[in-house]
Amino acid sequence: MVRTEIQLFLKNAPGELGKLAELLGSNGINIDALTIQDASAYVQELFKARGKSLKRIAPAASYGSMKKDSADYALIRLLVDNTDKAMDILSKEAYIFDIMPVIALVIENKPGTLAKMAQKFGEEGININYVYGSALPDQKRSLFVFSPEDIESAAIIFKDYDKDLR
Repeated sequence: MVRTEIQLFLKNAPGELGKLAELLGSNGINIDALTIQDASAYVQELFKARGKSLKRIAPAASYGSMKKDSADYALIRLLVDNTDKAMDILSKEAYIFDIMPVIALVIENKPGTLAKMAQKFGEEGININYVYGSALPDQKRSLFVFSPEDIESAAIIFKDYDKDLR
């Protein structure tokens, strides 16, 4: 349920995602979940964070440059079945990446289930930074990945959740 998400910047150009997927796949690594966003949106969030904090993440002059350059990149977030092996491969291939813990939940694929999960976070006062997930219409379960502000509290809340689906 607590899993390690790999976050990396990938050049925003045709074929780059295919190269990454081929690299992982040819090394026997399955991608369990993936989301892609324009990296400029990520940099916009850095601007907002900088404004809310007394401590800057980077010098003010760097943000203009980062915003301009970020349009050339996409932010990839992914869960894989062998994180350590994937990190070794990405390092050898000179990808720049970071990791962070997330809550990955297998939930019932029926109306209202995602609402219940989101409400549990809210009831405990845990903000969700982002979420992604998917399901096939004919499947009984789906996988959703949550990035909560408080991973430890979220892990406690959902520690027995997947046992209910077995």
